[in-house]
Amino acid sequence: MHQTLYDLIARNKRKTFLFIIVTSLFLGIFGYVIVRLLDWGMVGYIFFAIFIITYNIVLYYNSDKLALRSTASVPADPEEFRMLHNVVEEVAIAAGIPKPKVYITPSPAPNAFATGRNPENASIAVTTGLLEIMNRQELQGVIAHEIAHIRDYDILLMTVVAAIGGLIILLRDFFLRSLFFGGRRRSRRSAGRSGLIMLVIGIVLAIVAPLFVALIRAAISRQREYLADAEGAYIIRYPQGLAQALAKLRDAHKPLKRASDANAHLFIASPFGKDRSSAVGLFSTHPPIEQRIERLNKLVI
Repeated sequence: MHQTLYDLIARNKRKTFLFIIVTSLFLGIFGYVIVRLLDWGMVGYIFFAIFIITYNIVLYYNSDKLALRSTASVPADPEEFRMLHNVVEEVAIAAGIPKPKVYITPSPAPNAFATGRNPENASIAVTTGLLEIMNRQELQGVIAHEIAHIRDYDILLMTVVAAIGGLIILLRDFFLRSLFFGGRRRSRRSAGRSGLIMLVIGIVLAIVAPLFVALIRAAISRQREYLADAEGAYIIRYPQGLAQALAKLRDAHKPLKRASDANAHLFIASPFGKDRSSAVGLFSTHPPIEQRIERLNKLVI
């Protein structure tokens, strides 16, 4: 059955809120188990309830800021990056959405991503490495790809998933480090029961974290990238611009140092400097660039 743009937007919104609900349930169950094991009583339940509600509110309204901060992105000066601002503005006009805020990610690794909760509150970040190797038409292709993500509300789902994935990994590291450092300071008597509990929690989260990353990659399907490629090409009416940009990204192997498993799916290409060839793993965050280029070259506009 043929799907319109509005169908895709509605589906992305449903997926986003479903993902938040499922994660809230997971955090609720996790909190209940922790409170029971550590015998924190009613205070513990109230704490976790407030934490989950507060986290979801903060997540919804500040997920874009978290994504930008995690990559050390800063606002792009309109004078210094005049061409970038012009390209973002003209592509946004062509797509029929407000101009997103423009950010620079200080990294020699060429890449870009979009973030935000809707087209009215969206941002696009590009690395200094990307600006160094792209000409204007190629930059238009990259920006059009990100604008397509914004227009389709992909950014809300991608940014929320990145923030939640980061929380799961943060909890894992917290419990593992608490076990390592806290075990030295506790007496043997107190270390026994609590140490065992922390060990079990750390092991469970160590197992859950990579599985959650795999879930992220399933939720942010590769078809979403193919769709953004095609839609971006139609926005600027020049698929070769994005195809040429992707070819340059394919040949660039510099990893983005501040990238992580939690936010890798945000970028236009894998930020790890790998998984860009024609053969990629089952749980890769992006489809093979060769296939993306091949599809773009077959588009008739």
